[in-house]
Amino acid sequence: MLSITSQYLTRYRRLTADRSDALLPVTGAQRRFMLVRSLDPAGRPDVVPMFFAFPSGTIDPLRLREAAHRLAARHTALRSRPAVVRGTPVLRVAAPDDADVTVIRPAAAPGEPAADVLRRALASWDPQGPPLRLFLVRDEEREEDVLAVALDHAVCDGRSLARIVDELGAAYGEEAAEPGAAAQETAAELVTYEDAVRRQLAAEERAETSAAAAYWADRLRTLHTHAPAPRPARAPEGAPHSGAAHALLPAPDGGGSFPGLLDACRSAARELYGPDRTVPLGYPWGGRPAGAEPVIGCFLNTLVFPADTGRGPGSQATADAWWDDLDRADVPFDAVVTAVRSTGSGWTGGLDGLLTVDDDSRRPPLTLAGVEGREVHVDGRPVRGPFAVSVTQGAELRLRMVWDRAVVDDETANRAFDALTDALRP
Repeated sequence: MLSITSQYLTRYRRLTADRSDALLPVTGAQRRFMLVRSLDPAGRPDVVPMFFAFPSGTIDPLRLREAAHRLAARHTALRSRPAVVRGTPVLRVAAPDDADVTVIRPAAAPGEPAADVLRRALASWDPQGPPLRLFLVRDEEREEDVLAVALDHAVCDGRSLARIVDELGAAYGEEAAEPGAAAQETAAELVTYEDAVRRQLAAEERAETSAAAAYWADRLRTLHTHAPAPRPARAPEGAPHSGAAHALLPAPDGGGSFPGLLDACRSAARELYGPDRTVPLGYPWGGRPAGAEPVIGCFLNTLVFPADTGRGPGSQATADAWWDDLDRADVPFDAVVTAVRSTGSGWTGGLDGLLTVDDDSRRPPLTLAGVEGREVHVDGRPVRGPFAVSVTQGAELRLRMVWDRAVVDDETANRAFDALTDALRP
């Protein structure tokens, strides 16, 4: 029987055999985000925003717009739109001159906080618009301008964000390039990007063995289809969609252990859902395929960790199981879901928690014309799952947990965050 990836490639080849428009295949990671988008009632994609505060008056909007267009024109993923053509997920690639970017100043009511303006702008994301959008908002209270750089997750992963920030800053300081040189640059990048995608799909096709499918089917067979909220959630009157908690902890000697972070998330899940459940925690893993250039795009697979909320089996068992999982990390998410469902499981691929880990050395500040922006958070935005944890590792551990207030009440979520931080204290 053909693997999920093999079936996809067969459909893609049939689709593009007699077409002249530019359609590229998508990776397994992109297929996951396109599936999530298709299941959203409003068809909205997962959006990845970064926020930077600058002294008021620093940013020239026209110059910013030109820089964003140059950035999108140079990178295939940033000038492409995810699409489903005759049932086949693809990227529809625009010509460099047709690269589309939104750069706007959202309207604000008198005295309206900048965070509220940005939340509203991101919530009104038009699914048919470009994948790269910039929103510039005045923060009257701090006398700053906050710039949101937001992307459709189907065109970028965490490995791409630092490069996008770096190149946006560089493009802001550039003069217009010679047309011929720009055309050569973008043509070469298109070839490099397509090569990386095809290498990724080849790796995924090789990984989809019957043994790997059997492994994931057994590993995830006890997942609950969806963990219920501890009790009906009641968000405070007028509160944003999601709650958030932050903490700064001493970094463990030798850096943080990823299995230790998974175990800490297991402690949080126990508080949220009670003992003796197995809830799906997702985390991105991987990189660019062997031999590929480090192009901007979406390549990181989402792996699933079955978090047992009981008291066992302990951190060493978590570490051992996680290492076994990594031996099958190239199996794409949709193939894993298919393997699990073949056992009669009702799990549809929903995640009850998400863990992302970053290195602060890989998060350069956005610098525009020599002025360094300060990265800030805008909490309260909608989240896809009941809760998500982000960890930034460096001299200290910066922890952040967000939760959906329609699913989890603030009191329970804060207890879960306390359990998370307690598990990570030296």
